[in-house]
Amino acid sequence: MKLNLSRLTCVSASVLFFLFATLAGASAQQQSTIPTPLQNQLDRVDFGVSGVGIFNRPSSGTVKNSTQPGGTLSINPGNTLGALITIRYVAKPLVGFEFNYGYSRYTQKFTGVSGTPGVFGVQNNAKEYTFGYVAHTPQLFGVSPFIAVGAGTTAFRPTTTGGAGLLTQARATYYYSVGAETTLGSPHFGLRAQFREAFFLAPDFGANYLTIKQHTTTFEPGIGFFIRF
Repeated sequence: MKLNLSRLTCVSASVLFFLFATLAGASAQQQSTIPTPLQNQLDRVDFGVSGVGIFNRPSSGTVKNSTQPGGTLSINPGNTLGALITIRYVAKPLVGFEFNYGYSRYTQKFTGVSGTPGVFGVQNNAKEYTFGYVAHTPQLFGVSPFIAVGAGTTAFRPTTTGGAGLLTQARATYYYSVGAETTLGSPHFGLRAQFREAFFLAPDFGANYLTIKQHTTTFEPGIGFFIRF
């Protein structure tokens, strides 16, 4: 009788231990699936990298200095490929914000420079720093369209060997972009395609003989990927 009671006690203790371990594991699993406030914020952030085409629009105008009154200057910037890095925080589909860093290198070709026959070229690195507002519309066949608008600055930095010794110049920049994105097998990774247009005053690098004060634009079709935290 004592032996049976001892066995019953051992079995009961084992069952209670098993139930306690199961309940504790389920509770821990439930707690682990509840996102923390920090995770809730990180879920709204994504990091995107895109390759973009840089297609610059030519511009021309009257030189704005006293040494060449009435002279006409034309600017024909080169076209190239560049990169665009975007960090987004999307609180809601229609409420989001982004920071953009863009990089490209091309040559500004000036025609009509006083005392310089032919083309006067200035190779520069163009670096864009802009902030914007982005809104996503409802998904269609798994694709989420978006539109963004923003402003910031673009720094035109002449290169050491091809910059003709001119100075870096920053121009106020305004942009819009339209595009679409979709995830690829995971909510944390996806593909993004877009078209951007940036507006700014044609650079003159602080040289009055290159100053025409004409606005110009850059067209930037691009495609890349994004990672969502």
